[in-house]
Amino acid sequence: MIKSFFRKNYKYFLFILFIFIVDRLSKNYVILLDQSSLESDLLFFSSFFNIQLVWNSGVAFGLFSFEEDFYYNLITLIIIFVVILVIYLAKNANKLDRYLYSMIIGGASGNLLDRLLYRSVPDFIDLHYNNFHWFIFNVADIFITIGIISLIFSDILKNKKK
Repeated sequence: MIKSFFRKNYKYFLFILFIFIVDRLSKNYVILLDQSSLESDLLFFSSFFNIQLVWNSGVAFGLFSFEEDFYYNLITLIIIFVVILVIYLAKNANKLDRYLYSMIIGGASGNLLDRLLYRSVPDFIDLHYNNFHWFIFNVADIFITIGIISLIFSDILKNKKK
């Protein structure tokens, strides 16, 4: 039974693994760049895009950052439960939604590993216009956000058809 489940769903596991690896490689590359850069925290800059390493101990986009271990561990535990819930939802979803859930699982797994390894998540993509800067984020956040927004639109379209 377990073997048939993996055989039927291997492409989703590969997709999750691909997202996880791309996220790990990008984070490790930026961390390495930051360690070898002596002059500035800013690794790359342009008129609208910077690469600047920031360690995020909060949840999405630095929200709910706490210094206390209790709150940090509680948030990490909640994230683990959410990932398990998304895995369950993916198991019962249609093909398109399974890919969207897989995007969320792949990105969340990358950020969760960082929380366990570093006690924070390395964020480094800084989009800005003049003095307005968006929250600094990473590749995992991109996949999580695209997955969530696409699931919302998918659900809206399904409900519209009904």
